[in-house]
Amino acid sequence: AQDDDAHLREVLIDGTQVYRGHFLDVRRDRVRLPDGREAGREYIVHPGAAVIVAMLDDGRLVMERQYRYPLGRAVIEFPAGKLDAGEPSKRCAVRELREETGYSAREWAFAGTMHNAIAYSTEHIDIWFARGLSQGDRRLDEGEFLDVFPAEQAQLEAWVREGVITDAKSISSLMWLQQWRAGRWEFHSQSPDAEG
Repeated sequence: AQDDDAHLREVLIDGTQVYRGHFLDVRRDRVRLPDGREAGREYIVHPGAAVIVAMLDDGRLVMERQYRYPLGRAVIEFPAGKLDAGEPSKRCAVRELREETGYSAREWAFAGTMHNAIAYSTEHIDIWFARGLSQGDRRLDEGEFLDVFPAEQAQLEAWVREGVITDAKSISSLMWLQQWRAGRWEFHSQSPDAEG
């Protein structure tokens, strides 16, 4: 097969790990550009995550409000969490929904994958839809504090328009919800966890 992107590709010359933290891995690489010159690239290696659009029987959505230290403020967002090493995306989504909100779901559907910081991170976030919810007990991680509340789709759309919701994964997930509820998009038949 012909490689249509060969004229754009950057090739690794060498790289170093600048910092290794609890889950972030910061790299600095030297690459050869398509025109033969060299350039530097700095980026974060991230294990990936899953975000959950959890729908209550009345159509409202399960949302969270939590303090995000880098922004210095509380943020409204869909439930989400980081994949553990080797953890399938759906398993992460099921686990995070239960731990953060107390809900478990009878039905799951994979929508798609987003890359929220393509210029400086390898992070990908898989978007999952969940319904047929039943309430249980939350099991927040140590040091995790968040409020859980239901919200109408129209309210979320207004908050995006007004700049109240600025979280990329939540805006992308809301777009998926809008398209699906309007009958324009269908869920993928194969999840990122599927073999082959």
